[in-house]
Amino acid sequence: MTPTPPRIAVIGAGPGGLTCARVLQRHGVPVTVYDHEASADARPQGGTLDLHLTTGQKALHAAGLYEEFRAVARPEGQQMRLLDRAATLLFEHTPAADVTDRPEIDRARLRRLLLDSLTPGTVRWGHYLRAVHPLGDGRHKAEFDNGRTETFDVVIGADGAWSRVRPLLSDATPHYSGVTFVEFGLDDADARHPGIARLVGDGSMMAAHADKALIAQRNSRAHIRGYAAFRGSQDWALQAGLVMADTEAVRAVLLEAFAGWDDRLLALLRENDGGFVNRPLFALPVPHTWIHTRGLTLLGDAAHLMTPFSGMGANLAMLDGCELAEALVARHDDPDEALRAYETAMLPRSARAAEMAARGLANAISPDAPQGSLHHLRRMAGQDQEGP
Repeated sequence: MTPTPPRIAVIGAGPGGLTCARVLQRHGVPVTVYDHEASADARPQGGTLDLHLTTGQKALHAAGLYEEFRAVARPEGQQMRLLDRAATLLFEHTPAADVTDRPEIDRARLRRLLLDSLTPGTVRWGHYLRAVHPLGDGRHKAEFDNGRTETFDVVIGADGAWSRVRPLLSDATPHYSGVTFVEFGLDDADARHPGIARLVGDGSMMAAHADKALIAQRNSRAHIRGYAAFRGSQDWALQAGLVMADTEAVRAVLLEAFAGWDDRLLALLRENDGGFVNRPLFALPVPHTWIHTRGLTLLGDAAHLMTPFSGMGANLAMLDGCELAEALVARHDDPDEALRAYETAMLPRSARAAEMAARGLANAISPDAPQGSLHHLRRMAGQDQEGP
């Protein structure tokens, strides 16, 4: 008699959760994804991602989506530039046209690629997880704020930095890293902001000096997404008497903070379209581990939230989702053994990446920048050997 497949819930429709669902479905294993957002397009999905050969791209191969990814990816986005505050070019990395180790793809486009690959109805939108209740024998009841409850044999927390699943496994909470990003954007940059477009190039640009940086990355459709990065209090805006919705007041404070920088760089702050978004960077303790608990596990930021200075966050989330799904497929008659096998590989790997992210942050936004930033970008470009 064929065993009844376990009831599997993925909490969170980010890249890791959707990759997990896609690989499971590809092998005929049923799964349901629950997400708190009202719909797939309820909010912007963020900037661009470089998907690495042995992590994100490996997961897309397992998901049967690699060719679709290649059709929309931007290999030219692998370009990196480092400038000092005088806008002097210190470092440039432009891979050959046939090198596709880390091609870029917009987060929104990657999410749509994964969503479109799933059986219709797989994702249940508008389901904010209120609580998870152990029922014994590895089963858990998920309670959502819309009043719905469901019982599952496996609950996978793919619900990000402030995961509602993680507290059942770990007492750890994200801590402020000491660095804040203030996000901004420029639309139709080649036509409307040509000087900035030339400065940024086809990929990403960082200008750094003494605990501050201006970072910009090319997205598709000629959009440039940027960040003013600095060390300081998480409450910097409150302490400055700022309301983030007051765009001109925020702009004035940022221009003062970056006073003395070249006008070509300050144009990023002067010319941005729309407002500014405050994004303090958080991370989980390193290493973040937990005692194995039957019927529960975590992936992606829920398991190993780190700052973006490893370049590995989304890549690891997708690899997590892929490997967890493959373990569940291989051990379909014993999901607990599948979770154990997955965690045995994932936890040490993510700890190494999180350590690398902490070092990257310390180097890139540092008192001795841009020298520390140079070390960071050389590592990101693969010219300094270090990896998870």
